[in-house]
Amino acid sequence: MFNPMRIFAPKIPGIMLAIVMGLSAAFLSEHYGAPVMLMALLLGMSFNFMADEEKTCSGLEFTASTLLRTGVALLGARITISSLTDFGWPVLLCTGLLVLAVIMMGVVAGKLLKLPENMGLLAGCAVAICGASATAAVASVLPKNDNTNRSVVFTIVGITAMSTTAMIVYPMIANWIGLDERQTGFFLGATIHDVAQVVGAGYGVSEYTGDNATVVKLFRVAMLAPIVFVLALMLARKSQNQNVTKKFPVPPFLLVFIGLVVVNTMGGIPEIVIEFLAHLSRWCLVFAIAAIGMRTRLNKLKEVGMAPLLILVGETVFMAVGGAVLAYCFI
Repeated sequence: MFNPMRIFAPKIPGIMLAIVMGLSAAFLSEHYGAPVMLMALLLGMSFNFMADEEKTCSGLEFTASTLLRTGVALLGARITISSLTDFGWPVLLCTGLLVLAVIMMGVVAGKLLKLPENMGLLAGCAVAICGASATAAVASVLPKNDNTNRSVVFTIVGITAMSTTAMIVYPMIANWIGLDERQTGFFLGATIHDVAQVVGAGYGVSEYTGDNATVVKLFRVAMLAPIVFVLALMLARKSQNQNVTKKFPVPPFLLVFIGLVVVNTMGGIPEIVIEFLAHLSRWCLVFAIAAIGMRTRLNKLKEVGMAPLLILVGETVFMAVGGAVLAYCFI
């Protein structure tokens, strides 16, 4: 007789460990102002020996994969199609092209610098879309190996530093180049990496700027679904060429993401449920990042070198210049 508890019970210790790490990270973030994703990652890395324990290894793997996908899927509850069209389709099209250009820049740079497989792709998606969340989403459809885990950890650490710096510096840049509140909102939303930093920078200028910044940022977040969709199809085709069978090339969590966007656009999700799903998504991602940290070998990070950091900096500067040009010329 099928007993789901017999299958799930061995995973509970590892899941609970990741939850404890995530809650500890949230405590440190709230009291010291550090980004919660970064705290979760660093705390997880400090307990990486737990990934070798028989009692916790299966639960940590479950949290780093299934719970990660759940958190990404629930991001769709924050988005409506109508909220993305405020700036007009021509501007959004240019923003989308900028996002794709940054991703391609990361892929090409990664190959030229001979970085570990898919590190350039992860860096490009992190800068172009939504920081740590995009890193986690893209990693969920990549082959699971030490290179992937190492690339995820390095990208999250680097992108968090870039995003925090952008939150402080970009409003000053917008004022220096003479952008008004609406232009500043677009610039911040189109260029800052993580949603939290976009909100902090935008509403730090004014409520109107914060609203505009959030709308543009959500457009970038919405691009996560089609981009991950295409990546999943490409990886599935590559697996088939290598005689590896893959039953369902499009991850189910991506369909849930798209479904939530559609239902929310139609007004089918009450506001209180949207808020609940947004919080649930955030916690799932925090716990998953903590688990990824615990499954990472610290001594292998030094093998990455400085090249990925240079890619992140270069992509960030490129994104900032492109966003400033769009804001100054078209908004």
